[in-house]
Amino acid sequence: MTSRRVFLIVIILLILLLFCLVPFCMRFIKKPPMPPKPAFCPQFQKGMTYVTWNRTAYGAAFSDISLSNLAKTGTQWVGIHATWYQDTINSTEIKPSQKTPTDESVIHAIQQAHKLGLKVMLKPQVDVFDWRGGFWRGDVDFSKAEDWQAWFNSYKDFIVHYAKMAQEYNVELFCIGTELTIPAVWQPELWRKVVIKNVREIYKGPITYAANWNEEYLLIKFWDELDYVGLDPYFPLSDKEKPTLEDLKGGWKKHLEEIEDWQKRLNKPVIFAEIGYKSSTGAAKTPWEHGAGKEIDLQLQADCFEALLETFWDKPWFYGVYWWYWGTNERMGGPNNRGFVVQNKPAQEIVAKWYKKRR
Repeated sequence: MTSRRVFLIVIILLILLLFCLVPFCMRFIKKPPMPPKPAFCPQFQKGMTYVTWNRTAYGAAFSDISLSNLAKTGTQWVGIHATWYQDTINSTEIKPSQKTPTDESVIHAIQQAHKLGLKVMLKPQVDVFDWRGGFWRGDVDFSKAEDWQAWFNSYKDFIVHYAKMAQEYNVELFCIGTELTIPAVWQPELWRKVVIKNVREIYKGPITYAANWNEEYLLIKFWDELDYVGLDPYFPLSDKEKPTLEDLKGGWKKHLEEIEDWQKRLNKPVIFAEIGYKSSTGAAKTPWEHGAGKEIDLQLQADCFEALLETFWDKPWFYGVYWWYWGTNERMGGPNNRGFVVQNKPAQEIVAKWYKKRR
């Protein structure tokens, strides 16, 4: 055997030995610890809900102008809505309709908000087409387990669709549901296993749920899975058609105590994920009703805003509010509007005054 052949054999044996020894030695080398997951740090949200029931309005030039006007109020967070529908409260299929904004328009609104320095809460929600008999999304209900599973599977497809959008376009907060009272209270495990688990696998930012002001928010059992607990506090504040500011602040006292007790049990930051008042008489009597009062009352709407902010602003557990609502057309609202729109009314001035404050 030539010396060259011996040399090659030795080299090959050394290489084989090296391949065997390296994995063995690596077992004794300590790996550096994985960096800890960044701790969740809640942020105070000077928010406004931004909504349309038009397929393309979010992508229009007038919407860009309206968002720019919103940013000038001191608003720092915008809750962008997209609504899908089911036919009745017993339907198991949730789907978009001709009133659902296109994905392209929603993405445009997110990007435009970010260009203006606004942070975004993406807030997909479900509504029911058939409102006869006074039914709404909170009444969604089924008597069979297989129907509940079918509905949650459809809901998962809907909410995951927007969770992917939220992740891809760097949305700062994602809302997994709104005022789904019966499903939220009676099916907590399906929320955990079907909704929250799948959303968390896709979207890596903080999540919340917007609970109705009735007993829903007190009875939900999956709050521990969320980062913020969300409440839509449409509590009645006064029986008067035209209450004073002092009446309204007094009307918050018992609700404040209940909310504080609830927050202490959960020990989580609270946001008001949606709240608004009509600019008409009776606005504080039944705030949740869409039908406007008999008379225009711009001051009552402004006083309702003032009373809420005076009551909650300095509470250490309170992390902000999203007012219902700001529309895509810059000319919406105004002195002759009796509805919820905030634009071009004294309520807009109240928002701007408070949002200039530090918190």
